[in-house]
Amino acid sequence: MTNEAQAHELSVSAHLTALPDKAGVEGLEEKWGATWEDEQTYAFQGTRDRKAVYSIDTPPPTVSGSLHVGHVFSYTHTDVIARFKRMNGFDVFYPMGWDDNGLPTERRVQNYFGVRVDTSLKYDPDFKPPFEGTDGKKIQAKDQVPVSRQNFIELCERLTSEDEKLFEKLWRTLGLSVDWKQTYHTIGEHPRRVAQKAFLRNLARGQAYQKQAPGLWDVTFQTAVAQAELESREYDGFYHKVAFHLENEDGSEGTEPLYIETTRPELLPACVALIAHPDDERYQKYFGKHVYSPLFGVKVPVIAHTAAEMDKGAGIAMCCTFGDMTDVQWWRDLQLPTRSIIQRNGRLTLTIPEWIESESGRALFEEIAGKTTFSARKIIVDALRESGDLAGEPTPTKRMTNFYEKGDKPLEIVTSRQWYLSNGGTDRALNAELIQRGKELDFHPDFMRVRYENWVNGLNGDWLISRQRFFGVPFPLWYPIDESGEVDYEHPLTPAEDILPVDPSVDTPAGYTEDQRDVPGGFTAEKDIMDTWATSSLTPQIVTKWAEPGEENEALFKATFPMDLRPQGQDIIRTWLFSSVVRAHLENGVLPWAHTGLSGWILDPDHKKMSKSKGNVVVPSEPIEKFGADAVRYWAASARLGTDAAYEIGEMKIGRRLAIKLLNATKFALAIGREDENHHVGSAAEAQWNAADVVNPLDRSVMAQLASVVETATAALNDYDHARALDTIETFFWQFCDDYIELAKNRAYGTADATGAVPSEADVLSARTTLGLGLDAFARLLAPYLPYATEEVYSWMHAGEGSVHRAAWPTADLYRAAAADADADVLLWAGRALAALRKIKSEAKVSMKTPILSATLALSPAGMDAVRAAAADIWEAGRVTGDVQLVAASASGGAQDGEDADSVVVTASELGEAPAKKK
Repeated sequence: MTNEAQAHELSVSAHLTALPDKAGVEGLEEKWGATWEDEQTYAFQGTRDRKAVYSIDTPPPTVSGSLHVGHVFSYTHTDVIARFKRMNGFDVFYPMGWDDNGLPTERRVQNYFGVRVDTSLKYDPDFKPPFEGTDGKKIQAKDQVPVSRQNFIELCERLTSEDEKLFEKLWRTLGLSVDWKQTYHTIGEHPRRVAQKAFLRNLARGQAYQKQAPGLWDVTFQTAVAQAELESREYDGFYHKVAFHLENEDGSEGTEPLYIETTRPELLPACVALIAHPDDERYQKYFGKHVYSPLFGVKVPVIAHTAAEMDKGAGIAMCCTFGDMTDVQWWRDLQLPTRSIIQRNGRLTLTIPEWIESESGRALFEEIAGKTTFSARKIIVDALRESGDLAGEPTPTKRMTNFYEKGDKPLEIVTSRQWYLSNGGTDRALNAELIQRGKELDFHPDFMRVRYENWVNGLNGDWLISRQRFFGVPFPLWYPIDESGEVDYEHPLTPAEDILPVDPSVDTPAGYTEDQRDVPGGFTAEKDIMDTWATSSLTPQIVTKWAEPGEENEALFKATFPMDLRPQGQDIIRTWLFSSVVRAHLENGVLPWAHTGLSGWILDPDHKKMSKSKGNVVVPSEPIEKFGADAVRYWAASARLGTDAAYEIGEMKIGRRLAIKLLNATKFALAIGREDENHHVGSAAEAQWNAADVVNPLDRSVMAQLASVVETATAALNDYDHARALDTIETFFWQFCDDYIELAKNRAYGTADATGAVPSEADVLSARTTLGLGLDAFARLLAPYLPYATEEVYSWMHAGEGSVHRAAWPTADLYRAAAADADADVLLWAGRALAALRKIKSEAKVSMKTPILSATLALSPAGMDAVRAAAADIWEAGRVTGDVQLVAASASGGAQDGEDADSVVVTASELGEAPAKKK
């Protein structure tokens, strides 16, 4: 490096502007938001070198009405890292998506427009919905107007488009440094093409398959539910002690009872076996024998299985097809018959099952046919009571029951044809590979890794990806219909990739015409759509333009994939994170990203998770309008990844105070030597802040501490610990303002009103240089956290140099050079000494301008040299006009009044007359 280049590295050139007479945070969002948009400050530059790009797989928020402060919380964490990486020279690829398909959108559209889908209806191009918003009132299904699927989809697209505009406005106000040219919609044409293309490739490799099997079903939403969407909740129920009848030696139904206990007696007609643990001595004598079900007289075997719980209920259970997932396990392991009686609508089948042969059993089933499970249960219990097969009365219990995470009724298990994707739930080799992928991924914080591993290890089936809904990505499939009218599901018809996306309900397969739809010898469309996670799991491939034709798309993919960061909530590790790892592993053979940052939850004042469903959310626009975006960001960034945080207005007030202090401290320092008699700075100026000009021991101490702060904060941010970095920067910023500026301001002005010891030109320049270097550094260090306030102060210092958010992140070299070999503790001890001198004035209840005629300071010997080095500034700031003695704390009786060993204590002093107040 040449001498000239080295000198440039060790200095900061400043192009100072005129300064406002009053600095404040009001209006900064509008001012700088417009500038950032006009200048495209955050636009991805299209760098093609993968090592020079930092790419972020931004979570696409669900567009279903409104955001809450929990979103602000987690998205701020991501934005801090994005801004930090950009200032470190990376071309940051920071897109934003909108998750606008799935159940939340459907429900919102149904309620907002008062409509529901009727798949038998044809598209009406002139359809007008009966409502345009219902003021939050829920419209009952019977009052909703039926519309075609295509009309419904159009309404979904229309409403989500309006919602997305509001979301974008909020994100922009918050100061997210997203490239708003890089946006997508999970239901948009490109994401649909990616989702369908990935599915077809999975299908070709045998990773996607369909089967008729029992699966979890939500009767309210009328759709299958995947394991990852389950929520176990406590549910009130009753145990019923019910007698089965042992078979006589001649095969007839006997009278000897064998009691089971069940919470679902309505499933007695679906019973296929009684099952107990093989080690349960109570029931070992019954294994291999048969019993008859009460009321229905159906003969079923008594079988052993290790999944039976000896200490639950009677220790022996009836296996019904299907009451819960344990029934499914027993049915599969023991190859039991299927006797399903629950329909998709949650009611019992209307047809009397052929396995019920007794006249009384068939008559009873006819009575419960078509009933809800609740109504059927009451009828069955009354019948058991009348027949004498109910021992005692039902006893209350609470049981853990599976719910769909968005549902309010327990799930049923219904047999249906569904599509699945291999995820390691049935393939041990794939499972081990996905565990290994988890070990390769850097989790922040690392303790979250175990959640991923526990989930993968606990999988008991492949990923159910089909949904019986309307607004989503359709499966790109048709099925041939034979001449007899039977649909051939075993040989689906698939489109070529170059015509994707397709809608099989509208488009026709190759070789067929529209008039062959749904007729013998023709074809029929796959009616299901993909689970919303089946699209969201491909966000890394969507944003990086995976498998899209064209040189530009290929270059973008190579420059951004695998991505660097997936930020998300800790509660969707099992869904979004894991499913994304599965898709990238199957399709690309790699992890989709190198790091994942996992935010905690926001808690309400009662320390409960804040969520829309609980009605305890805060709309983020409220605190932003009240305290400013920087203040809200400060609150969010103060919380570490992986930890829950309370919604704290007090923290936002601290953040607002920090932003205002940065503005005022910078304005004060930049005005020194430039203001007129009215303290107005109306003209521009040039300044050069050279490390070599820092010569005063106090100033060098500041530079030494600043170098350490830069190193610590940089290391923390590189480790995705934004909260530790903020705490480090903020702590020193307040020390800089409260101690250093107070100590050095008189010297910076070149005055010595108290001591009369006018500072040298070198000392004046040293102070002004330290102020300049320090506040320039703070503008950069705080830029990821307080983008508006830092942009404002940076513009005062660096007119014409662009945004602070494109400026270089500080490095310690400059400040280390300015510090030379200074004692970093000089500032610390000088601040303690000044505080001790001011304390005697506050205790005496006199003005801080009151002179101190003499004083004795007792302090640790470790601080003696530091106080002496900064004595001129301490005495001037403390207005000490006479002699000051420094004595070792032990010599003056040690620390006193609860002071610790590192304190500075005034053991003797004499105050002069306070100056007269100006009239």
